[in-house]
Amino acid sequence: MRTRRSILWSAIAVISAGLVAFAAGGREEVFKGEISDSQCALNVHSSTHSHAEMLKSGTMGASAADCVRKCVKNFGGSYVLVVKDKAYKLDDSKLADKYAAQKVKVTGVLNEETNTIAVHSIEAVAP
Repeated sequence: MRTRRSILWSAIAVISAGLVAFAAGGREEVFKGEISDSQCALNVHSSTHSHAEMLKSGTMGASAADCVRKCVKNFGGSYVLVVKDKAYKLDDSKLADKYAAQKVKVTGVLNEETNTIAVHSIEAVAP
């Protein structure tokens, strides 16, 4: 009896996980772009969609990665993946932080309503 109950609960857990993934869009995709911050990527304080303008000021650090991290930590930005002319929010800021200002391949599920990728993995790619 106990074994049947365990099997039943295991089956329910697997089915529930599948339904949650399906309800969230569920289709895993691969996106290639650059990890940036919403401030620079969306021209909140940069008119050029880049870190160069902010780095010239001398207050955002010495590199694009410094600029990304400072915008996220101090200026209300969030990590985004910039793919051509689109910027997707990333739901895993700890993982994104490791790849600040780098070209990457992000594997995850896109929620089109919120324009957010549920990140499953991030890998650096050659520029």
